[in-house]
Amino acid sequence: MKFSEAWLREWVNPQIDSNALCEQVTMAGLEVDEVSPVAGSFSGVIVGEVVHCEQHPDADKLRVTQVNVGNDELISIVCGAPNCRQGLKVAVAMVGAILPGDFKIKKAKLRGQPSFGMLCSARELEISDDHDGIIELAVDAPVGKDLRDYLMLNDQSIDIDLTPNRADCLSIAGVAREVGVLNNIDVIEPEISGVDSKSARQVGVVVSAKDACPRYLGRVIEGIDMTATTPLWMAEKLRRGGIRSIDPIVDITNYILLELGQPLHAFDADKLSGGIDIRLAKNGEKLVTLDEQTIELSDNTLVIADQKGPIALAGIFGGQATGISEKTTTIFLESAFFSPLAITGRARQYGLHTDASHRFERGVDWQLQERALDRASGLILAICGGLAGDVNVAEAPEHLPKPQSIILRHSRLERFIGQAFERTQVTEILTRLGLHVVEIDSGWNVVAPSYRFDLEIEQDLIEEVARIYGYNSIPNKAPVAHLTMSAVPESKLSLSRLRHILVDRDYQEAITYSFVDPKKQQLLHPQQETMDLPNPISSDMSQMRLSLWTGLLDVLSYNQKRQQSRIRLFETGLRFVPDRSSPLNVRQEQMVAGVICGLSSAENWHGNTRDVDFFDVKGDVEVLIASTGCSAEFDFVKAENPALHPGQSAKILRNNETVGWIGAIHPKFEKTFGLSGRVFLFELTAEALTQAVIPQAKLVSKFPANRRDIAIVVEQSINAADLIKSVWKNGTNQLVGVNLFDVYQGKGVTEGKKSIALSLTLQDTSHTLEEGEIVTIVDNIVAALKSEFDASLRD
Repeated sequence: MKFSEAWLREWVNPQIDSNALCEQVTMAGLEVDEVSPVAGSFSGVIVGEVVHCEQHPDADKLRVTQVNVGNDELISIVCGAPNCRQGLKVAVAMVGAILPGDFKIKKAKLRGQPSFGMLCSARELEISDDHDGIIELAVDAPVGKDLRDYLMLNDQSIDIDLTPNRADCLSIAGVAREVGVLNNIDVIEPEISGVDSKSARQVGVVVSAKDACPRYLGRVIEGIDMTATTPLWMAEKLRRGGIRSIDPIVDITNYILLELGQPLHAFDADKLSGGIDIRLAKNGEKLVTLDEQTIELSDNTLVIADQKGPIALAGIFGGQATGISEKTTTIFLESAFFSPLAITGRARQYGLHTDASHRFERGVDWQLQERALDRASGLILAICGGLAGDVNVAEAPEHLPKPQSIILRHSRLERFIGQAFERTQVTEILTRLGLHVVEIDSGWNVVAPSYRFDLEIEQDLIEEVARIYGYNSIPNKAPVAHLTMSAVPESKLSLSRLRHILVDRDYQEAITYSFVDPKKQQLLHPQQETMDLPNPISSDMSQMRLSLWTGLLDVLSYNQKRQQSRIRLFETGLRFVPDRSSPLNVRQEQMVAGVICGLSSAENWHGNTRDVDFFDVKGDVEVLIASTGCSAEFDFVKAENPALHPGQSAKILRNNETVGWIGAIHPKFEKTFGLSGRVFLFELTAEALTQAVIPQAKLVSKFPANRRDIAIVVEQSINAADLIKSVWKNGTNQLVGVNLFDVYQGKGVTEGKKSIALSLTLQDTSHTLEEGEIVTIVDNIVAALKSEFDASLRD
């Protein structure tokens, strides 16, 4: 919100300087971003009148003028501005004047003609960037008056950064209320009265979308003069508020926007086809906006429509077909209250952002519409003339906001702020804020005014009291907190432990957004339902993630493009799966995911480096699984996943329930994500990895262990994991270790089969195993493998 300090002081004028005012406003929560002078530093510039203007005898683009500056004699000034003409009131820099940049005006000769000063443009005085010609002042500008005093240029533009909840301060009226409360002084508001109805012409109004537009007011004003000039005082206030003057009608609506915070819009009434209807658009309807853009509307968009179709995006932007022009003589002026939820995100949806949408999205005083309409009507009649008609009101009171009572407890107020307050002191602060206050036994019953729609709960009122009392006035006290240790079962591993395991295995932690690109997510999860954000930050962050892979792949690509060849990343975070049986229709699951690419180890002098493969990432996952102490409950089962290479993917089971996936990224997605080289991923639910067993102390055998190696020939399709599982199942208590150390196919092994070599470690806690016992155990294992897998010992 940018505004003129002088304009603010017309409403409320505390006896403090500009610096103190800005500090006060900032400490009240309205952070001042910038304070800038409204004009450059200059002196010796006065109002003059061009009495004579003739062509320079020796220069086509120069004119010789005689200017009245209030002295007994006219002064001669040579000027090259194209708009210089007789009778024009201008800004005259006299000889000796100092212009911005420490430029001093001296007597000079231009092509042989003497010049005793300079006629100035707005850019030369650093008033604006306009350099098309010299400044044209109002016809009633007093000749000889200092220009700084006449234009009130000893002023500053203040730009404040508002949090979204303080939309009530997106106006001079709102900021003035704050300053008045902070300084305990009255606010002097302009007197607004209704205008006489002298025109019988009306435009019919129907509101079909009553919940989106509970209140709509409009009136016809006919016989206006669009050639009228916007008054200098209004144009200057708009300029200092960051708004360019366009034409008197638009300037007046913008003036009301800055003054009261109510967006208005004027339609050319002669271009309307019948009455208007405030309704939702139909899919595929089109609208050409005032800036000549053609947009295709969706059925979630509120529009103003006549009999031919949409004529404006409600609360956002007007349409070209009914826009006012220099030929307009009759306007229909609207003043409406649109529900914030009906406007939120719609401007962004069509690539727009306007001052009106900025306010309607955050909320507008729902009792302000008639007052703003009367204020604008009075200004239009005063500046452009014309006859005003009756106000046409369409209202659905049941859909208007309802004032809510809020209970503020005295004890809670003092506990939150940390100091004692007198009841009368709190009552006085709340009353100054414009709230309706009733004292009750426990504290106060408060009803917020219509412009403070951000006050909804008790904490809001506590914040208001602290803010107005002054944060700097609250004494510093150390907080008192009673800490209790939360009960954590020993069988529950923490996510921190899992993170440390991955860090120890040379991974680095990544943190990515929960919002992802729907196009990329659709590729990885084509069959899954997704959650679309109603108001996304951008189109490539418009869906909630179904897995952590989408973000991790983007991060990996980002690093590869910055010359990082060996990358090992992991992330822990939530995924969001649509589920009608869950709260808010979404199931949020904590996940652990990782991605690797490049060399299996950092390049070194030994030279034994290779690219990572499936078993590298599988080994990392197995270490995570081993930390639970429940490795026997997990299985890796070959399966296909749309995101993974069909020949290098597996699902991870715990007790026959799918808890994750592992594999290589599908080659067809490498270009989409901008990947180079082979990339491997894993993802498991954190719940599966944090459910562990409590360690149990067992007797360590003091007797030697024995190793026996067996080479088993089986069909090529049989998984080694299934063989190992069978060995454990059929081994006795003396079997303490099984390890796969070789897989062989080739000479000596029948085609279509493979040889798997396993080492068996046997040990007993009560005695040294004898050869006969060992042979019996091994024979039993071999027999079981023969029975289950038709396995045979390799010769």
